[in-house]
Amino acid sequence: MNLSNLVNPMSESPTGGGNRNHLSSDVEIKGTLKFQNDLVFDGKIEGEIQSNATLTVGKSANVQGEVKSKSVIIHGSVQGNIDAAERVELKATAQLIGDLRAGRIIIEDGATFVGKSEVSPNKSALQRAEATRPGGAPGGEPKKGLL
Repeated sequence: MNLSNLVNPMSESPTGGGNRNHLSSDVEIKGTLKFQNDLVFDGKIEGEIQSNATLTVGKSANVQGEVKSKSVIIHGSVQGNIDAAERVELKATAQLIGDLRAGRIIIEDGATFVGKSEVSPNKSALQRAEATRPGGAPGGEPKKGLL
């Protein structure tokens, strides 16, 4: 890998803390990619991506393999399953062929998604949703009583 393509600018990341790395479009990786700070990836990878930060898959990126990250923003192509602790965003130019599991998903008009999705919001969001159901009973059914 040409290390001149790895940039670590001192600008703040969009998620509000620390540096953001960038791997440009001429980077090709076979294997596992792990990172600590947010990453914008525009290259090609065959393998697995693991992180507790935000991964942005650029428009020219081609990812073939599993992605496990805190958050994932996709502009390019991903063939493989995605598991994100917080959220996944599929932008209008995104193509995802694979299953998706996240706390929240956002799919813009024009994005391609072929696979299954599983959305598991955090417990506090589930409790708020439960409290807003009519009658407060599971399934939205009002409680029955004597008339």
